[in-house]
Amino acid sequence: MNKIYGLATPAPFTVALSTPTFTFQFRVLSIENSSYVVTSHCFISILIPPKLASSHPFVAEILDWEFQNLRPMFRKRNLLLLESLRRFDSTAMCSRIPSKPASFCTIVQPPSGLSWGVSSQSILAKKLEIALKSHRVDEAWDVFKDFKRLYGLPDNATMNRFVTLLSYTSDSIWLSKAADLTRLALKQNSSLLSCDALTKLSLSLARAQMAEPSCEILRTILARGHVLASDVSSLVVMHLVKTEVGTCLASNYLAQVCDVTKPDTALFNLVLGSCVRFGFSLRGQELIELMARVNVVADAQSIVIMSSIYEINGMRDELRKLKELVVGHVPPQHLRHYRHLFDNLLSLEFKFDDIVSAGRLVLELCKSKDSLSAQNLGFDSVFLPVGSYHIKSGLKIQITPTLLQRDYSSLGVYTEARFVSYEKSELGITNKTLAKLVYGYKRRDNLPELTKLLLSVGGSKLCGEVIDACVGVGWLEAAHDILDDTDSAGHRMELETYRKVLSGYYKSKMLRNAEVLLKRMTKAGLITDPPNEIMVSTETGENAELRALLAEEVKEGEQMKVPNTLYELNSSLYYFCKAKMQGDAVTTYRKFQKMKIPPTLQSFWMIIDMYSSLGMYREITVVWGDIKRNRELEVTQDLLEKLVVNFLRGGYFERVMEVISYMKEKGMYNDLTMYKNEYLKLHKNLYRNLRASDAVTEAQAQRIQHVKAFRKFVGIVV
Repeated sequence: MNKIYGLATPAPFTVALSTPTFTFQFRVLSIENSSYVVTSHCFISILIPPKLASSHPFVAEILDWEFQNLRPMFRKRNLLLLESLRRFDSTAMCSRIPSKPASFCTIVQPPSGLSWGVSSQSILAKKLEIALKSHRVDEAWDVFKDFKRLYGLPDNATMNRFVTLLSYTSDSIWLSKAADLTRLALKQNSSLLSCDALTKLSLSLARAQMAEPSCEILRTILARGHVLASDVSSLVVMHLVKTEVGTCLASNYLAQVCDVTKPDTALFNLVLGSCVRFGFSLRGQELIELMARVNVVADAQSIVIMSSIYEINGMRDELRKLKELVVGHVPPQHLRHYRHLFDNLLSLEFKFDDIVSAGRLVLELCKSKDSLSAQNLGFDSVFLPVGSYHIKSGLKIQITPTLLQRDYSSLGVYTEARFVSYEKSELGITNKTLAKLVYGYKRRDNLPELTKLLLSVGGSKLCGEVIDACVGVGWLEAAHDILDDTDSAGHRMELETYRKVLSGYYKSKMLRNAEVLLKRMTKAGLITDPPNEIMVSTETGENAELRALLAEEVKEGEQMKVPNTLYELNSSLYYFCKAKMQGDAVTTYRKFQKMKIPPTLQSFWMIIDMYSSLGMYREITVVWGDIKRNRELEVTQDLLEKLVVNFLRGGYFERVMEVISYMKEKGMYNDLTMYKNEYLKLHKNLYRNLRASDAVTEAQAQRIQHVKAFRKFVGIVV
């Protein structure tokens, strides 16, 4: 690009300095073939205030300001002005002015003979300094652009102050400019900006939900070997994980941090909680394993979030182990914080269709307050296996259930508990739980056990509510059985409960059953003259919600649902994969197809994770084919990202671009920086100087094309 000079010289008819009007002739020169060529000229009249007319320095400043306002005129002529007006000695200048107008020629010499005072670089630097001190962002940006266009980037101190000033704004436009400027500065000089200025900008970008540039700066700081203070990093990550993209980036950044140092528990809790919120349970499972690798202690919040991840992934055994550490080992005032843990475990018991274990857990919860007083609460922490107790060489995570953060109001849980309640400082069960228990025991024809459980949990009152709900859904004989079992256990029901069952018999025209119930009531002394004392009940009962939920359970039970065999298969597959028992894992994986049960996301993640740990990347391509054939499966971003990373490690670039293309079609985020770093770590010089035409075979030519496409996608230009 041509370098342009704008020279202001007094015209031949310029008057004395005392006159308030000056006329200057501008000659705009450009370099062409190492010579200066006149491209345009003009005359400008400038009005000088009387007080300044006799002050030579001020006149020069005003001229400089006027000249700055002339720049748009030159830009319209496609001229780039790279040299602003400098101070000059007007007396010396006038002495060199000819007595008649100068005749312009097409070729002139450079203006080296002019006597310049202070350089325009110093003037612009001073203006930028004043604008920064005054916190005038607009003015600072304009001056900075002029300075950069003329002399490049300012010095380190000025750049740090400028980036810091831009960091204080909440305007996303200015923050975006700051991010672009930072990227340019670091590209030209990686040490130009300090970690302090970069940290402030990263925090501001995260607060504005600009996750990509924020995380890019965090990674730059980490690449320098600088680790942020735990409270600062937690603050930045807290804003990042408010979005789905931010969660993806924060989890990958956390993994990078673990390569340098051991993060604190709070940072893990923030990312784990966001994984639950956005449905990245597979990524969350990997972070739990990462906690174990770097020896990060899991506190109460970690335990609750881990339970949510285990519940989503169907890992009942792991969740049971967590529960065993809590019940009987934490003070009563802390027990309420684990409500969601019990809720998640109860949810899995129902998913596994293990109604006996669910009933046992309900009984344990309702009696937990009594068991606490008899337990030794001196329990501090323990190492819990991540995977299975039977894998001796597996990972272990340190659990401290009594350790709570200062702010543990929500414990990172963002959903309301469905099955476990907490009222009057005691854990209990919801009507949803009760409806599932009644339906489960009824389906197994095990009503006596249900009655025992109901009496242990809520006494005869709870039995009465269940009987009323059974009548409401038409289970009259089941209601009658519960009524008999309750009486047999020595808990006599109220007359109104009998009337509800009797009313149901009459409405259903089950007269023989009604007669049997009447005899029972007479024998129990509830009535003496049945024809005169019995009145058919028309009351609906106090627990209408239970009746509605039980009806809903009956309806759902009649519809198609996920078989409990699926969860059993996944549990076996998880154990074999973690133990690296490849043969058993593959056999279990193939059972899905034999039993015509579609694998879940967790199934694919487990088998991919095993193959990855064994370096068997070719087998992962086969699993990818299985995933594509499962059209009803909603593949998540974390599973696809795991595929991309493994295909990069194995050098399957066609598969890499295929998965990336799939993610783009689904609108999923691709962490290009992570892909780029993984590539440079393993294949930095792969086909760097080869073209498709240099390939020996067609397969090699296609491979070169895929590698080139990937390099272009992630921004590797050399």
